[in-house]
Amino acid sequence: MTDINQNMFLDWSDIIENDGKEFITIDEGDYNFTVTGFERGRFPGGTKIPACNKASLSLQVETEKGIANVRLDLLLYKTMEWKLSAFFRCIGMKKQGEKLSMNWNGIVGSKGRGHFNTRTYTDRDGNERVVNEIDRFYDYDEKYFEPENERPLINEDELPF
Repeated sequence: MTDINQNMFLDWSDIIENDGKEFITIDEGDYNFTVTGFERGRFPGGTKIPACNKASLSLQVETEKGIANVRLDLLLYKTMEWKLSAFFRCIGMKKQGEKLSMNWNGIVGSKGRGHFNTRTYTDRDGNERVVNEIDRFYDYDEKYFEPENERPLINEDELPF
């Protein structure tokens, strides 16, 4: 057992207080996002695409309501290559028309911009659920991303002294 996991276990009589985060739905629109997680997985196959590898991504979107979480699966299948290209262009790792060896280990922390909305579905228990989803990716444009360490310029004429 690693030291990281050691502090994660709860005892039967431990005190708990974390109620979790409220699920925030995104109003349809264009938002910046940050890739916060990546897992390799398998798509079991469907009517149009057979079983294949998939990249499961976690995206965080800062909205006026708070931080919304979005899950995204990208299928590694030739007919879905356009979507893979769009994603890598969106985070600035690829340019239109260029070839790219997908660097999955380098995407966590990447920032991009896309059009988001919600989708309603019925789960296997018959309950209606709403999930956030990204509808399309926009090519990376640095004007949408401020450098994190740069402070806004202050006009000296506006200082009170």
